[in-house]
Amino acid sequence: MKALEAVNDFVVKFANVNGSGSASANALFAKSILRMGVPVSPRNIFPSNIQGLPTWYEVRVSGRGWLGRRGGVDLMVAMNPQTWDQDVREISPGGYLFYDSTKPLPPNKLRDDIRVIGMPLTQLCNRTYSDSRQRQLFKNIIYVGALGALLDIDDEVMRALVVEQFRGKEALVESNLKAMKMGRDYALAEFGCPLGLRVERSDAVGDRIFLEGNSAAALGAVYGGATVCAWYPITPSSSVAEGFERHCRRFRRDPDDGSARYAIIQAEDELASIGMVIGAAWNGARAFTATSGPGISLMQEFLGFAYFAEIPAVIFDVQRGGPSTGMPTRTQQSDLLACAYASHGDTKHVLLFPEDPKEAFEMGAAAFDLADRLQTPVFVMLDLDIGMNERLCEPLSWDDGQHYDRGKVVTREMLERGESFARYLDVDKDGIPYRTYPGTHPTAGAYFTRGTTKDQYAKYSEAGPDYIENMQRLLRKLETAKELVPAPIERTREGSRVGIIYYGSTAPAMGEAFEMLESGGLSVDGLRIRAFPFSDRVSDFIAEHQRVFVVEQNRDGQLRTLLINECGVSPSQLVAILHYDGTPITARFIASEIAQNLVSDDRGARRAAAAG
Repeated sequence: MKALEAVNDFVVKFANVNGSGSASANALFAKSILRMGVPVSPRNIFPSNIQGLPTWYEVRVSGRGWLGRRGGVDLMVAMNPQTWDQDVREISPGGYLFYDSTKPLPPNKLRDDIRVIGMPLTQLCNRTYSDSRQRQLFKNIIYVGALGALLDIDDEVMRALVVEQFRGKEALVESNLKAMKMGRDYALAEFGCPLGLRVERSDAVGDRIFLEGNSAAALGAVYGGATVCAWYPITPSSSVAEGFERHCRRFRRDPDDGSARYAIIQAEDELASIGMVIGAAWNGARAFTATSGPGISLMQEFLGFAYFAEIPAVIFDVQRGGPSTGMPTRTQQSDLLACAYASHGDTKHVLLFPEDPKEAFEMGAAAFDLADRLQTPVFVMLDLDIGMNERLCEPLSWDDGQHYDRGKVVTREMLERGESFARYLDVDKDGIPYRTYPGTHPTAGAYFTRGTTKDQYAKYSEAGPDYIENMQRLLRKLETAKELVPAPIERTREGSRVGIIYYGSTAPAMGEAFEMLESGGLSVDGLRIRAFPFSDRVSDFIAEHQRVFVVEQNRDGQLRTLLINECGVSPSQLVAILHYDGTPITARFIASEIAQNLVSDDRGARRAAAAG
């Protein structure tokens, strides 16, 4: 079979053992291609233990700028005997297998429709290094050097990255450069370099930046005015709080004496952390927590209290596989229903769905304005794919003239003028009452904050009409929220009667899937939902199409359920396209599932017409 040939358009996958030191070497490989002006999208697929289990690092190279997973592997760097059979099966016909050939393999471990490139990495390391740890670490750099030659990656770019990575540690710089050169020289001498897969300099990256979603969200919290973070460590959200601390050390210190103007508290558990956030927000601070699905489960009672007592709070939920402990280091969109209806009783919460680090920053900041304006918890729904992987995105921007929206707050001056105040009275008929901060006035503006039923003046009441008025007002507030949250983004094609709804981290793969479908002669419209509650445009989009596919990454079609519940549409009109194995969804999967469904519908319609 003819070997694959492609320039700036292929997928490389590294199969390693967790704890072997491969992560930094693999990242160096990806960044080298990025430095040559070619967009890359790397994804780290790692186990939940400390070391010893399999780990993979997949690099999508796309000169056209596609950042979602494509599906398929063109070059497998197989460094883990434990997953050998699985890894070899993944290689596309005509693709390439690079492996450590120190020990010969029987023919039945290989395939005759791929090109096999064996390099005696262990032998080279044993001959050069005496220390066992050095042998392991430098083996990674040696194979990166070899891949540089095989794929025609600029040697100077790779060397410059090594110098940057170990700046100030000259001994490490020298030893890593030596190991990389060893790998490159061997490949140039022993193999036909370059392969059919090549990297060619380009300017397709432009001014985009390379950033993790969790770090971007943490920076958004700083710019959004947050001064309090209470959290409990949980994968994959911990780096949100850690990023916030790092950014606060730079931006949240008193310019005169350097003292901290922020508080970051690691609580004893998730329930305590959300309690601290609610307490800080009740006192007027902008506060948040970062967690994942199991943490959301533990926070339910306090989330219901914040909803009913109407206290602002921001929750960054970096979703992972569930239920229970589930897959702690795998990605899913599996917390939508848990967050939208968090707590017992009739509750509905505001959810934001960023698609990339830029929107994680923007929505991370906007969440605090929304929480204050609506006086309610607001969830920023990230997931592991966005949060823990570096992604190309547009540069972050901020308007320094922007003022924080603190919502309806009665001040001391207003009370001094004799203005009336009733904590839960809907003066403006938008569902949002006025509030005061604790200590606003010595004799006026005080109220009792309750999680129990109350009347418009915050006085305890179990009267049915008072309860109903409160609950209906909270629904009016959600109607107001529809006009405040980010609007959906639409993609239309004239005459199309088929629509696709999607959200969050599905978006990068979805863009490429649209093109695949159109190249196959299928014209489809798209709607990327960016928030819940849904704007009226979502219902209109569904009504305008005969069939609407809902693409998401969970088993039960949670967004589809929300759409049916909230938009009153027929379940038969919404077709679920579901991907939930813990890996990010691919463009090929989306296009294939939708195309097969449409072809099947078409055949069924023809059979029905013939029978009639």
